[in-house]
Amino acid sequence: MEDHTFVVGQEFPDVKAFRNAIKEAAIAQHFELRIVKSDLIRYFDKCATEGCPWRIRAVKLPNAPTFTIRSLEGTHTCGKNAQNGHHQASVDWIVSFIEERLRDNINYKPKDILHDIHKQYGIIIPYKQAWRAKERGLAAIYGSSEEGYCMLPTFCEQIKKTNPGSIAEVFTTGADNRFQRLFISFHASICGFLSGCLPIVGLGGIQLKSKYLGTLLSATAFDADGGLFPLAFGIVDTENDDSWIWFLSELHKALEMNSEKMPQLTFLSDGQKGTLDAVRRKFPNSCHAFCMRYLSESISKEFKNSRLVHLLWKAAYATTTTAFKEKMAEIEEASPEAAKWIQQFPPSRWALLYFEGTRYGHLSSNIEDRWILDARELPIIQVVEQIHNKLIHSWFSVLAPSAETRMREVISRASTYQVLRSDEVEFEVISAERSDIVNIGKHSCSCRDWQLYGIPCAHAAAAIMSCRKDVYAFAEKCFTVASYCEAYSEEIYPIPQKIDWNKFGEAPSTLNEDAQVVRPPKFRRQPGRPEKKRICVEELNREKHTVHCSRCNQTGHYKTTCKADIMKGIEQFEPCTI
Repeated sequence: MEDHTFVVGQEFPDVKAFRNAIKEAAIAQHFELRIVKSDLIRYFDKCATEGCPWRIRAVKLPNAPTFTIRSLEGTHTCGKNAQNGHHQASVDWIVSFIEERLRDNINYKPKDILHDIHKQYGIIIPYKQAWRAKERGLAAIYGSSEEGYCMLPTFCEQIKKTNPGSIAEVFTTGADNRFQRLFISFHASICGFLSGCLPIVGLGGIQLKSKYLGTLLSATAFDADGGLFPLAFGIVDTENDDSWIWFLSELHKALEMNSEKMPQLTFLSDGQKGTLDAVRRKFPNSCHAFCMRYLSESISKEFKNSRLVHLLWKAAYATTTTAFKEKMAEIEEASPEAAKWIQQFPPSRWALLYFEGTRYGHLSSNIEDRWILDARELPIIQVVEQIHNKLIHSWFSVLAPSAETRMREVISRASTYQVLRSDEVEFEVISAERSDIVNIGKHSCSCRDWQLYGIPCAHAAAAIMSCRKDVYAFAEKCFTVASYCEAYSEEIYPIPQKIDWNKFGEAPSTLNEDAQVVRPPKFRRQPGRPEKKRICVEELNREKHTVHCSRCNQTGHYKTTCKADIMKGIEQFEPCTI
């Protein structure tokens, strides 16, 4: 009932369908309802505004659940009196409105719910009501948080049963078995890391946003293509020194069980004391570096100077003592306070020149846990399932390898640009060579690279990152791994050999006489070698050769095709004029 009109005799499947229809109409047409009588066999309603004559009455048909409208009186004279809120716009109604949207987008925010409801119905609902509706909608779709925790032991057993050699353990505390920690590492991930990945492990933590909060701890490596390779993850009730020591202890056990000798590892982290102590205690022979992305974001937040970020990266990549000192001197000149701030991070932890281990060019972990951000508002069991579903793909990046490489390059260049914000969507991005206008709403940049390639250019990446948004979300969907997998999701089955056709059905020779016999077309290839009509790009640009006739000394033809003799003969037979 998109037009929200009613007529006498109109029928509805049951009383619930009628109630929903009348409620939807009241919200859409901005009038409040006052229920006079409502039960399983009759429904009588009127407009809540004093003096408005509108009335509606519906009854249940005998021997059927169907409801039909018996009477409809008057027209509304009350006007739009509910646009700043509506009593019928309950939490349950909002849940029904957003359920399909939530299935498609877990991160459907309360402010987006408010916007969509106002756009479609013209009413304003409280933010808290939208937030409550989202919580209830997620519970209806994915189950409650409590159910998720109850299912964890069974889920861990299923992981170990279906993936032999994997580690999946849940730890509780107290006499009432309250959740404390969860550790999972798939056997395929462990073996893949030990046999084919760089000996670098990035450590990261991300706050979960479900009813009982918690923190997801992750250990992520790099494959040969530089792509992220999830190694292990854990969920803890509280992130602290003890939880990091526990997590790295479980990781050490997992690696030790599957290798004769523990590899020499390099860890990348944000440099917090908890991770420093945990790595030193559980992997004493490893090297530990600070993530340059964390350092650059920290100095940018502290001093609001993009040039300092650029110089810090230059110092980190410096391969000579002279080059390193020059960049540090430039930082000192640009901001003595920033130079003093950097001193709290020893160069041996972040600069390539002074780092004792091997980083294979990886100065930052690049671990944003993009593959779990979408699920962090879900119950814990859904978080684990989301990670498991991501791990079954062949790639772990958001984009396919070639697009991922391009994205990394533009993000790296973007860190050196200065961004000036005009409004919500338009920015001016200033580089050393030029100035460009970026509109993230229209996915456009004045350099035109974004429009041409479908992936944000460096100017666009700088603008997007300046407003703390995910650059990957602005790439065209066709470049994602999900789209790649979807393109090859259907299998092409092999066709049997001719000799086997009779096993699957009758061959054409055994068909009855009425069956259609397909014969070749009448047109056939002409005898001789076919003429090739290839077009060479180089020949198109090449200067044409001018041919010359040796008989008549004219251009444009050869001796064999010369018509000079023929023309002379014709002239001899022409009659003479007197």
